[in-house]
Amino acid sequence: MSDPALDRLRAAHANMKEELHRTIVGQEEVIDQLLIGVLTRGHCLLVGVPGLAKTLLISSLAKTLDLSFNRIQFTPDLMPGDITGTDLLHVDPGTNERTFRFAPGPLFANVVLADEINRTPPKTQAALLESMVEGQVTVGGRRHPLPNPFFVLATQNPIEQEGTYPLPEAQLDRFMFMIRVDYPSREEEREILRRTTGGVQGEPNKVLGSEELIELQRIVRGVPVADHVYDYVLALTRGTRVGSTEQVPFLREWVTWGAGPRAGQFLVLGAKAHAALHGRSHAAVEDVRAIVRPVMRHRIVTNFSASAEGMSADMIVDRLLSEIDPSANVGAGLPGVRVQQKG
Repeated sequence: MSDPALDRLRAAHANMKEELHRTIVGQEEVIDQLLIGVLTRGHCLLVGVPGLAKTLLISSLAKTLDLSFNRIQFTPDLMPGDITGTDLLHVDPGTNERTFRFAPGPLFANVVLADEINRTPPKTQAALLESMVEGQVTVGGRRHPLPNPFFVLATQNPIEQEGTYPLPEAQLDRFMFMIRVDYPSREEEREILRRTTGGVQGEPNKVLGSEELIELQRIVRGVPVADHVYDYVLALTRGTRVGSTEQVPFLREWVTWGAGPRAGQFLVLGAKAHAALHGRSHAAVEDVRAIVRPVMRHRIVTNFSASAEGMSADMIVDRLLSEIDPSANVGAGLPGVRVQQKG
């Protein structure tokens, strides 16, 4: 028997994807991960070379949501007050009384596109961090709450390093997903050429408002999770931590820092959303495995040995998935799992 709430969630998801494909060709996995982020109140970082429609995808997503939207183009001269807002001196024309009034910056929107986030200095990145974590900004010693819901959807170019300020690990950890945006297939690129060199392109229609989106987020958080799934998530995250007794042995030679508790939180939330969107009333191990890459790839810090051997974070995550057996019993060395024996 189907659940009406989950049916409503899947219908909204399908409608949003349909509208996004009015402007975006292909990128199914990217769109799915981005929508999971929205449905779980998670911020997302899209990483890809120029020209892959990262900015267009985010602005199109904002158009499917009946929410306020601002785009911030991050540059080296951008100051914190340029994004948070500032106190301005106001003179009353009648009494000539002078007071300071807060003028909100572009962060005061439901959806904020932080374009080329690694091009701005750490001081401005830190101002953005407060908004992502606390849902507020502090200006002149006063706190100003941001709208609800609030998402930061950021883009980053991985190939250009000159004149950039790499995000510190603490700020990367605030993003639920790091989403890799790859080149389109040959047929998809042919369709892109057709659409973008012809007449007027279609625009996505609005699908969800703020109240309905908040209700869908509540539905996602209500998806049940069994204890063995929590154990599997713990095995994945705790197994990456250097010096831990639960670390998976092969990681010792390639990893200097592993995933923290926030990774586990996002794995559970992402698994709940993935399960609901695929017609399941509860989150399972396969739902965790489906979203583990975008959750973990920016939370595993590799060392020189990994770089020398061509081991990327994604490759390490893939091997981690193959090493940890989710079907093992509790008490086999890791919480709820055992390391699979090779050979």
